[in-house]
Amino acid sequence: MATLNAGMTREAAFELLCAHNKEPFHIEHGETVEATMRYFAREFDPENEEFWGIVGLLHDLDWEEHDDEPEMHTIYAAADIEAAGGTPELIRAIQSHTSDYNPELPRPELKMEKILFATEELTGLIGAAVVMRPSRSVMDFEVKSLKKKFKDKRFAAGVSRDVIREGAALLGWELDELFDRTIKAMQSFAPDKDTFGRE
Repeated sequence: MATLNAGMTREAAFELLCAHNKEPFHIEHGETVEATMRYFAREFDPENEEFWGIVGLLHDLDWEEHDDEPEMHTIYAAADIEAAGGTPELIRAIQSHTSDYNPELPRPELKMEKILFATEELTGLIGAAVVMRPSRSVMDFEVKSLKKKFKDKRFAAGVSRDVIREGAALLGWELDELFDRTIKAMQSFAPDKDTFGRE
């Protein structure tokens, strides 16, 4: 596989994230998706783990400042990332996860982009479910519990089930496989609090 260049270090990416996000919740979500992406990179594209991680860290860079304009999500971010030295491939990968909001943005094509699309909202659903459990831990969380929460549209209502289904289809995975793999990814770094979709 080709070597992917983000144009910035992880440290610079984190500084950029913190410059545009003041809510700890949004920073935590970026870190959760970063760690999830790194987990999958180690399986599918280990040479580019750093790139996958930075994509995950910055994927929602502009959401806190512009959440009232979902169709512009990642378009504002593109200018900020470019100004910080980010490469076109970094911007493209980040923008591919919002092509459901804006059909003019690139569709997910690379494995990395498909995994971001499929898991970004799912990590939020898992995080929201985990904090409802007595253990408040993902370590004892199972697919059957996630399926119940997925079917309950009132639970974490801001999480798009359609995006998660579409992401699984893009990857050629059954929903159960996507659920199982994403839970295992989150268990690999064991977050213990909700990081997305708090209501």
